[in-house]
Amino acid sequence: MAFYIGVDIGGTNINVGVTDGTGNIVGEAETPTGANRPQEAVIGDILSAADRAVSAAGVLRREIFAAGVGCPGTVESSSGTVVYNNNLGWRNFPLGKLLSEAWRLPVRVENDANAAALGEVCAGSAKGASSAMILTLGTGVGSGFVVEGRIWTGWNASACEFGHMVIVKGGRPCTCGRRGCLEAYASATGLIDMTREAMAAHPESLMNALAEREGRVGGHTAFAAAERGDAAALRVVDEYVDYLACGVTNIVNGLQPEVVGIGGGVGRQGDRLLAPLRQKVYAEVYGGRGERFTRLTQCTLGYRAGLVGAAMAAMQSTV
Repeated sequence: MAFYIGVDIGGTNINVGVTDGTGNIVGEAETPTGANRPQEAVIGDILSAADRAVSAAGVLRREIFAAGVGCPGTVESSSGTVVYNNNLGWRNFPLGKLLSEAWRLPVRVENDANAAALGEVCAGSAKGASSAMILTLGTGVGSGFVVEGRIWTGWNASACEFGHMVIVKGGRPCTCGRRGCLEAYASATGLIDMTREAMAAHPESLMNALAEREGRVGGHTAFAAAERGDAAALRVVDEYVDYLACGVTNIVNGLQPEVVGIGGGVGRQGDRLLAPLRQKVYAEVYGGRGERFTRLTQCTLGYRAGLVGAAMAAMQSTV
């Protein structure tokens, strides 16, 4: 039987898993990412975590046919090069080549959001869908598009960066240097910024008490207070969903995917997010209704989506 290694390089942890040919995880391990470290140290940690995952899976090395890596930033999949990764300080880093030499296996490197999208299509919320757009609402807004079971990246391998689609001309500054990007509003960071602004304007709001109790303001703070009827929090949530719905509607109108999956930290709000989001998107989207309408759903694989997708991309590259 054939098995595949999948690696997801996150901001906090590197998750490594061994999957079978259907995306089922049979063994996994993790290690801290640790920014601002020598490249060799990160490679060493990936190799060590992979050894532990293989041991946990109980498979033989000769049964592993390929490995895949999901990495944030700009990735040139054809060469396995990480062109740009800000958090790790990588520029034109030959990640795929180095891992391939160490493992003596073919290695496929993909952008992490693209890998997560493929994972959800192969084994998660969009399983079996002919096309799916997966949005990851975390520190930023990651997006990946899968068509007929394959990641679609455009002619230059950089397509579908919908987090940097402008939804408010001249709006909030974005980390990319532009203003008004979807990421500036629909990411967890954007939601936290809106929550803090509302808390300052409404010191009587329950959001302040919840944040003080936890010692922080999170992407869940406004949702938790809104569920208890707090007026200021209800306005924050409604405004946030408005911005997200604008982006999702534009995506649906442009691509008409069978599924749009919402993941990341904010996606864990489930129906507290999805119910109003569906209502707003379905009222604005152009085109079909009923059975031909894009399905909006919550992603189900969590942090495992990236490693499953990376492993499945590696499998696809060998057939």
